Amino acid sequence: MDMKLEVVVLPVTDVDRTKHFYKALGWREDADIVFGDTRVVQLTPPGSAASVQFGSGITDAAPGSVRGTYLVVDDIEAARKELAAHGADVSEVFHRDATGAFAPGIHPDRGTYSSFASFSDPDGNTWLLQEITTRLPGRVDGVTYSSTQKLEQGLREAAAAHGEHEKETGKYDEEWPNWYAQYMAQHQDA
Repeated sequence: MDMKLEVVVLPVTDVDRTKHFYKALGWREDADIVFGDTRVVQLTPPGSAASVQFGSGITDAAPGSVRGTYLVVDDIEAARKELAAHGADVSEVFHRDATGAFAPGIHPDRGTYSSFASFSDPDGNTWLLQEITTRLPGRVDGVTYSSTQKLEQGLREAAAAHGEHEKETGKYDEEWPNWYAQYMAQHQDA
């Protein structure tokens, strides 16, 4: 049975202030629903399948108590710059050194899963950006193309790249569907 993470609930003090903060970062508003004494706001980060919810009457956790929820990015420096441009107070980039301790700056060999930055919302709920450029083997879920036009473009690019692959090998590749799938997963629309 599949179990997909759908929502992380954020405890906040001021729903409208929090909504403004995340929308300013470019997060999509999915819902703002009031029923009785309860208000639920749901926003989704760009490219994410999971969302956040906050509001009134939805959690008794202390505002600001959510710590270290990961946001995965493929370019830590660009993500940091973009968040800062939208008003987030983002930390400098840091990485884990050979001992496992955090050290300043981007990972020296730009290793996947190794570079980080962090920021907090107005209540202190903290987010950890993590640069992932190559997934661990076996993790293919989450391949997305945002429109049929992007999917078509991905297919055309895969066809052109596969044509070059066949030229290099000098033979027809009977396993072209597997080759296309791998190529398209690695070059997906973010």
